[in-house]
Amino acid sequence: MPPGQSKVELYAALRRDSRDGMSNRALQCKYGVTWSTVNKALTSAWPQPRTTTAPARPSKLDPFTLLIDEILLIDLDATRKQRHTVTPDLPPSDRRALLVRGVALTT
Repeated sequence: MPPGQSKVELYAALRRDSRDGMSNRALQCKYGVTWSTVNKALTSAWPQPRTTTAPARPSKLDPFTLLIDEILLIDLDATRKQRHTVTPDLPPSDRRALLVRGVALTT
């Protein structure tokens, strides 16, 4: 499809050239479209409306986020080698405050 040409204009041009005797293969080459686009243009004057994508599904971890947060809060009091997440730059009190506010800690 040439730049600046709408799909409706493309469909009209494909139908017009088809009525003038052009083959489907020649239409594909002339307009740079696939055979399915040519078939859609010849069967319907109007292009199909765009389909919307399905909404994003929830994460599989959503049921466990409270448990994970609880484990991370308990880990703040554990010794260094027993923690699941280690953030050496912050003292334990600051890390606890960040976790309670919901800020993600990086290792």
